[in-house]
Amino acid sequence: MAEEIKKILQDILTKVPDLHCILITDRDGVSVAKVCTEKATESGTRFGFISTFGLAVDQGSKLGLGKTSTLICYYSQYQVIQMNKSPLVLTFIASKKCNTGLIMALENQLEPIISELSMVVAET
Repeated sequence: MAEEIKKILQDILTKVPDLHCILITDRDGVSVAKVCTEKATESGTRFGFISTFGLAVDQGSKLGLGKTSTLICYYSQYQVIQMNKSPLVLTFIASKKCNTGLIMALENQLEPIISELSMVVAET
């Protein structure tokens, strides 16, 4: 199953220009699946960086606007898109010039994988 998921993620990664990394982690930042190109930033894939999503979601919910579903952060050279797929987090790391809307559209394409992995994570 793991190799099959990695192959699907790798296919998606190669089809989206300037997308450097797709990570699926649990809420604490523990990697479940990961595919990256050589252009992926090392600091963006670190446990400490990825695990801050849970904190950001908690803070965002205090605004009274409902549950946070997606965070999009732009940096000088990169953009990071993180989607809350409880109990998992879907993270995309791309160049600043990557089409953000195209990345957002991947959510539906990845839904079957996320559903399958969510059941596995929930059992552990």
